[in-house]
Amino acid sequence: MVTRLNGSRFAVNPDLVARLHASPDTTLVMVDGVSYVVTETVDEVIDEIVAFRARVIAMARRIEESAPAGPVPLTVVPALPKAEDER
Repeated sequence: MVTRLNGSRFAVNPDLVARLHASPDTTLVMVDGVSYVVTETVDEVIDEIVAFRARVIAMARRIEESAPAGPVPLTVVPALPKAEDER
């Protein structure tokens, strides 16, 4: 979560942040070229990204630990019949 200069808060996908810079306001530049100016410092944004990724890893470990041992069975979905004009 980051804060625009007008005080509104919004979430950013940290995997889509291409770069951060401060000049003097912190600007997030996304991989698609869109830029957001935010009130947080570069260090605060980095800390938030690190904390988010740590939560993702911790959640994955909890899921992995609670999963049953052994291979995961695959579900085979039968193919749909072809339409008359595709035969």
